[in-house]
Amino acid sequence: MKKVISFFLLLMTMINSCNTQTSKMSNNLINETSPYLLQHAYNPVDWNPWNKQNLEKAKKENKLVVISIGYSSCHWCHVMEKESFEDSLVASIMNEKYISVKVDREERPDVDQVYMNAVQLMTGSGGWPLNVITLPDGRPIWGGTYFSKDQWISALTQISDLYNKEPERFINYATTLEKGIKSLDIITTNDNQELASIDLDKHIGSLVNKIDKKNGGFSGAPKFMMPNNIHFLLRSAYQNNDKETLKLVNLTLEKMAYGGVYDQIGGGFSRYSTDEKWHIPHFEKMLYDNAQLISLYSDAYLITNDELYKNVVYETINFVLKELTNSNGGFYSSIDADSKSLDGKENEGAYYVWKEDELKKLLKNEFIVFSDYYNINKYGYWEDDNYVLIKNKSDAAFAKAHNLSKEQVSKKIDAWKKILIKARDKRSTPNIDDKILTSWNGLMINAFIDAYRVFKDKDFLDVASSSAEFIIKNMKKTDGGLYHSHKDGKSKINGYLEDYAASIQAFLNLYENTLDEKWLNTSNDLMKYTYKNFFNAETNMFYFTSKLDDKLISRTVEFRDNVIPSSNSIMANNLFKLSHYFDNKKYLNSSQQMVNNIKDQIELYPGGFSNWMNLILNINKNFYEIAVVGNKAIEKIKELNENYLPNKIIIGSLESNPLPLLKNRFVEGETYIYVCVNKACKMPVKTVKEALKLIE
Repeated sequence: MKKVISFFLLLMTMINSCNTQTSKMSNNLINETSPYLLQHAYNPVDWNPWNKQNLEKAKKENKLVVISIGYSSCHWCHVMEKESFEDSLVASIMNEKYISVKVDREERPDVDQVYMNAVQLMTGSGGWPLNVITLPDGRPIWGGTYFSKDQWISALTQISDLYNKEPERFINYATTLEKGIKSLDIITTNDNQELASIDLDKHIGSLVNKIDKKNGGFSGAPKFMMPNNIHFLLRSAYQNNDKETLKLVNLTLEKMAYGGVYDQIGGGFSRYSTDEKWHIPHFEKMLYDNAQLISLYSDAYLITNDELYKNVVYETINFVLKELTNSNGGFYSSIDADSKSLDGKENEGAYYVWKEDELKKLLKNEFIVFSDYYNINKYGYWEDDNYVLIKNKSDAAFAKAHNLSKEQVSKKIDAWKKILIKARDKRSTPNIDDKILTSWNGLMINAFIDAYRVFKDKDFLDVASSSAEFIIKNMKKTDGGLYHSHKDGKSKINGYLEDYAASIQAFLNLYENTLDEKWLNTSNDLMKYTYKNFFNAETNMFYFTSKLDDKLISRTVEFRDNVIPSSNSIMANNLFKLSHYFDNKKYLNSSQQMVNNIKDQIELYPGGFSNWMNLILNINKNFYEIAVVGNKAIEKIKELNENYLPNKIIIGSLESNPLPLLKNRFVEGETYIYVCVNKACKMPVKTVKEALKLIE
């Protein structure tokens, strides 16, 4: 009997050992660098990375393909992984009947765009996780976003069975859908050069009418911040002296800064709010949101001098430096929404929420005042006894209500934050997606330069310069192009149009604030490379992918602005500026033709074309070339930047310079400011005050 028991125990030990090893067996994602793909590397699903070889394998085995697309900070991506992709039954079906491919949408935005377009055509909506079933050749036949385990199993089984019985039915559908996908990228060349006919006031009015007059932002929930739209409205309202629109912009900026969508303790914005009052966020923090919001709040401060906006900029920058900055100068992509709560379970927002008892213990006698400031009450309650900090009154109103001075309120806030940051730092922290993307880094470089321009903090310029140098050193290819992604010392994936657009934009901004021509010339070199590898001469638009890339179902043309401005709209703005710097008619004609191509679509959906309308303002109204020449040029530029001047470029030199706007304008021992429009310059002046009188 003892021998039997011993054998049984030995057998169980061996089985458990085998199970442990099996559970740790990796799939074909194990050698990837993307944190999102590595999260799935130990799923029982036989995941593969996106590449040509896996589609060839599907064709060879005549298997349908599951393409599942997400990103590391996506909450519902994690939910579907736990429910389905970690499940042995689901895995057995997928492994038997399909070739399964995992895609990080941030690494492969080209793949994401194609299949997102497909799902939106099939279902009318999209999002992440994005799950698509395709023919062996990669053409989609079915898809959607999140599915429960039962829904997913049902779909996998039914589609596989039906495909085996009636493959022609799916092939015909895929052919029709493919035509629909390709039609989304058709741009008709518009030869009408008359841009003045565009009724911008009408389109601006359409945007303004959609603003939530109580809570700011665009009406409805979930509520995205859409910084590009708000920034455009800020600019147009300021230039047109539209006080009502400016009030709505300021309402939006104030409510976002008061809300739970803004991390009241650690700074930085979450991706969006699930409600209309900006209270409960979808807790992931994205680099691209925070970059654009730093720029927006900086310019808003320049116009209003509102200390709230300055605090938001500084706190958000501190968050970025603390949480999202690599020692090599690059910026990480995002921070996860989920983290472990005290019970050890992964929960959305666990790192950020507070319970009343915990706050009372931490803040002691200060709790009552704190609870009024941050609404530890019905207004600030979320769920499961958790509160998300939110303000609903200004510091001035709060000070008056509690008979406190402005300085006393400020000291209290600082003290509260120190206590809560110390407590929060002891919690399980959310995961960071530490890949470095060229495009998003370009946006953040731009943000730090904008903050430097407004606040004159040299540290901001140093950070921007360091990150720009990182891109040149690590993301530049030997052929003059750019890589898209960098992680663990390795740069990979051929750059997309967004990488060139955001980098050129950032480098031009860096040039304007330093007068280092390295950045101006690098921008021009990158533009030449983009023309060579991305430009479609027939439509005068840029493809999202290079001609050097493997072909997908459709070679997309990204021209609709979204949470991030489209790569084509950024490029059109870049071309417009470069045309002035280098007196390059090709650049100017391309920029204007690109606007002409999309101007009719603005009528249909103004909210998707804010960055284009920004360019139209520059084209239709006076756009100033401000040339500053002399040994005090940098000082004069800093003084100029104390004013909000969106309709200008700055070009300058400390000495004689052959650039078209600087040639023959240097005078030894003097510093002159030339205010020009289309190369026609007024008489030079010596003071910024005089120069400003020449600018409308």
